[in-house]
Amino acid sequence: MNPAELPPAEAAAPVLDNTAADADCYHCGLPIPPDSRHYVRIDGRDRRMCCVGCEAVAQSIVDSGLIDYYRHRDAMPETRREALPAELQELGLFDHPDFQKTFVRPVGEHEREASLILEGITCAACVWLNEQHVARQPGVSAIHINYATRRARVRWDERRINLSGILAAVQAIGYRAYPYDAERSEQIAHKERRSMLWRVFVAGFGMMQVMMYAFPVYVAREGDMTWDIELLLRWASLLLTLPVVLYSAAPFFQRAWRDVKLRRLGMDVPVALGVGSAFLASLWATLTDGPEVYFDSVTMFVFFLLGGRYLEMIARQKAVRGVEELGKVLPSFAERLTAWPAPEAERVPVSQLLPGDVLRVRPGETVAADGVVISGSGEVNEALLTGESRPVPKDVGAILTGGSINVSSPLVFRVEQVGDATRLAAIRRLMERAATDKPRVATLADRVAVFFIIALLALAGVTGVAWYFIDPQRALWVFVSVLVVACPCALSLATPTALTVATDALARMGVLVTRGHAIETLARTNHMVLDKTGTLTYGRMKLEEASPLGGQSADEVLALAAAIEQGSEHPVAAGLREAAGERALPLVHDVRAETGQGMEGEIDGRSVWIGRPGFVAAAAGLALPESLERFEQGGGTVVALGSREGWLALFRLADLPRAEAESFVAGLKADGIRASVLSGDTPVVVNAVAAELGIGDAHGGLTPQGKQARIVDLQHDAAAVVAMVGDGVNDAPVLAQAHVSIAMGGGTDLARNQADIVLLNENLGSLGRGIRLARMTLRIIRQNLWWSFAYNIISVPLAMAGLVTPWMAGIGMAASSLLVVLNAMRLQRAR
Repeated sequence: MNPAELPPAEAAAPVLDNTAADADCYHCGLPIPPDSRHYVRIDGRDRRMCCVGCEAVAQSIVDSGLIDYYRHRDAMPETRREALPAELQELGLFDHPDFQKTFVRPVGEHEREASLILEGITCAACVWLNEQHVARQPGVSAIHINYATRRARVRWDERRINLSGILAAVQAIGYRAYPYDAERSEQIAHKERRSMLWRVFVAGFGMMQVMMYAFPVYVAREGDMTWDIELLLRWASLLLTLPVVLYSAAPFFQRAWRDVKLRRLGMDVPVALGVGSAFLASLWATLTDGPEVYFDSVTMFVFFLLGGRYLEMIARQKAVRGVEELGKVLPSFAERLTAWPAPEAERVPVSQLLPGDVLRVRPGETVAADGVVISGSGEVNEALLTGESRPVPKDVGAILTGGSINVSSPLVFRVEQVGDATRLAAIRRLMERAATDKPRVATLADRVAVFFIIALLALAGVTGVAWYFIDPQRALWVFVSVLVVACPCALSLATPTALTVATDALARMGVLVTRGHAIETLARTNHMVLDKTGTLTYGRMKLEEASPLGGQSADEVLALAAAIEQGSEHPVAAGLREAAGERALPLVHDVRAETGQGMEGEIDGRSVWIGRPGFVAAAAGLALPESLERFEQGGGTVVALGSREGWLALFRLADLPRAEAESFVAGLKADGIRASVLSGDTPVVVNAVAAELGIGDAHGGLTPQGKQARIVDLQHDAAAVVAMVGDGVNDAPVLAQAHVSIAMGGGTDLARNQADIVLLNENLGSLGRGIRLARMTLRIIRQNLWWSFAYNIISVPLAMAGLVTPWMAGIGMAASSLLVVLNAMRLQRAR
C-alpha cells in the first residue's frame, strides 16, 4: 500500500505554535498545500504535514517510539512516487516458496534469512529508523543494513511473521524493500558515476570559460582595459560560475549542512566554507565594484577537487567489485535433462532448479548449481571461487561448485544445493560480513581526522584574521587556501581504501577475509599455530591396517566402525567409510559425539565406542590393549573400537603432508614467524610430521580444550600475536581463542564457519602469500598516513604564508587523495 493511501491517524485538534506554520511538510520537506490541515504532535509541538500519507507515516513513527529519527536525520526522505515498483504491489508474492528460492535461506527449523535492498535511504538516520522499526516487529530476530550499499539482511521466525509483513512494515514508514539483485546494484553504481561525471564536466567547462575572461585582466597593463570592460568580464564570469557552485559543488554544501545540523564536522565542511566564502566575496565585489574577484579560483579548485574524487570513486568501485562479480557469475538458464539417462533436455531458469535435477554443462558454460558428476570426465576453472588458475579435473563422483566454468568436455551432474544454500552464496555472505566490520586502524584514523578538522578550522580563522591586518585584499583567498589545502580527505581514505583493495586481492588468490580486523592482525602475526590433520596434511585418511581383537573378522569390525562414523565429518571417519566400501552396515541407534575424542553408538543393544584409545578405555571401563604400543610404533593415526565386553579392534590410518607444507613452513621462518603444531593425534605421529616439515614445537594427544589452553599460554606474552590454522567447525573454540583464526575451507561447511579468514583452495602457499600481502597492506596504510600528515604539515604553513592560491590548494587536495588511492591500488598488482 502506498504511504499516500494510508488512513489518517486520529488525533486531538492541534494547538499551533510558530513551528507549525512552516511552509514545508515536517516529514517529507515538500511544500504544504494552502488547504492542508494535517498535523502530528512531535517533541511537544504540532508539526504540519502536507497530506494524509505523511500524517499517517509520521504518526506511525511517533507511536512506535522512534521519534529520535526526526532529531537525528540529516536529509529528507526521497520524493514520493506515483506508483511503487511492480514487485511491491502484490506483497503476498514474497511469501510464495518458489519466489523465495533465490534470496531466502533457512537458518533453523522455522527461522529464515533474506537479503534485501532498500530504496529511499538518504542518510544514516534512515538506516537507524528502518533497523529500529523492523526489529520491533514480532518474530524479527535480527536486521542489519549497510548504509553504503543499501543492503539489508533480515532474519525472522516464519511462525510469527511473514516476509510480506516485514516488507509492509518497511513500506509503512515510507521506504521500499525488495530482493537484492547484483544487476540493480551495478545500476546504482553506474548512476553515481554518471552523476559525478556530469558535475565534473560542468565544472571543467565553467573553469575554461571563466579562465578565458580572467586571462585578459591578468595580462592587461594599466590603462589597457577600461573599467566597464572589466566589469562586463566579471558579470560574465559570475554567470558561468553559478552552475559550477549551484550544481557541481552542490553535494559539498548538502553534506556540510547535514554535518552542521548533526553537530559534527565532516570532510565537506571546510570545502563548503572555502567555496562558499570565495564565491560570496566575489559576488559582493561584483555587485559593489570591489577590488578583487575569485571566480577563476572557485571554478578551478571545484573542478580539480571533483576530478580527483571522480578518479578516486572509479578506483574504489573497481576495488569493491569482488562481491558483485560473485553475485553475477551464475548463468540465468541451465540445460536440464528431463529423463536421464535419455538425452532429452530443456532450457530452464536457474531459479527453478531443485535438488535432484540432472543438468548438462557444455564446454565454455558456467555450472549453475552445486552438485556431483554422474557422467563424463573433464576439467573446470574455479579461479573466481578459489583463486586457483589451473583447471581442476572432474570425474564421476567429483563435486562441482556453482560458478565454476567447464573448460573441456561435457559433464552431466546431479544438483545437490541451489540458491542461498550453495557454496558460492556462502562465500558471498562471508565477504559481506567482512565489509560490515570496521577495523581498529580505520576507526583511529577517523577519530584523528575529526580533531584535525577542528584544528584546521581554528587555523584558517586565525590566519584570515591575521591577514586582514597584514593585507586585507589577500586575506580571503589565504583563508580559503588554508581551508582547502589542509582538508584531511587523504587521511580518511588512507586506511579503508587499502583494506578494500587488499580484501579483493586476497579473495582472488583464494584467501577469503570474513572479518574487518583480520588483515591488520594477520600482518602483525608472529606465532602461527597449525593443526595437523587436514591442515599440514591433506586430511584424506587411508586405512593401512585393521587389527581385530575380539574374535571378529576384519570385515566385521570395519563395518561396525563405519556404521558409527556414518554421520561424522572428521577425516578419520571418511577414511573408515571409504575402507568399508559397499559392505552392509549394521543399524546404529543413539549416536553421540565427544568433540576431539570419538563417538558412541548402540548396535544390537550394546554400546560401542570408537576414537582415541584412551577415550574408549575410559568410556568402556577397559585397560589399554597390550598390542597398542606396538601398533602405534608403526606410525599413522591409531583409532580403537571397543565395548563394555572388551576391545574389538585397532585401526591405523595414514595421511600425507601437503606438497606445499614444507615450503610454507620455511616461508614462515623467513618472515620471522614461529610455527607450532597442536593436534589431537598421537604424539608419535604429530612429532613425525612436524620433524618432516621442520617444525620444532609440536604437541599431540590434545583435546580442543587442551589446544585452547596452549594458545592461552602463548598469549601470556604481551608481544605475541597468535594465528591459528585449523578446521572451521571442529576447532571452533580454539580458533575463537586466537588473535586471528584461519580455516581450511575446501571441505568445510562455509555457512557454519566462524573463522576470520578462510582458505578456499586449501593451499598453504596461498596463506603464505596472503601474509606477505597483509604486511604490504599495513606498509601501504602507514605510507598513506605518513603522506597525509607530511602533506598537511608542509602545505598548511605555505598556505598560511600566502604562498598557495585557492586553485593550487584544490589541485593539492585532489592530488593527495588520488595519490592515496593509487598507492592502495598497487595491492592489486602485487606478486
